[in-house]
Amino acid sequence: MAHKKAAGQTKNGRDSNPKHLGVKINHGQNAMTGQIILRQRGTSCLPGKNVGVGKDYTLFALKDGTVQFGSKRKTGFNNDILRKKIVHVI
Repeated sequence: MAHKKAAGQTKNGRDSNPKHLGVKINHGQNAMTGQIILRQRGTSCLPGKNVGVGKDYTLFALKDGTVQFGSKRKTGFNNDILRKKIVHVI
């Protein structure tokens, strides 16, 4: 007799760790130099004044100031007009 219950294997028994994406400092809040404002995959939000971009598209403050979110109209390669979000530190 078996002393352990037999069990089949599962094909989807894995999960990835959370990546903690999203806005870290909201509109109107103060940011210090080097603080992360937004973590993202790709450029869903563009950098504005006093905002830098990391190699994983993280937006961070280049100077001390107040975070402001806005929007910008951009023309794509096929002449479509896109509205992109933009982040400033003022």
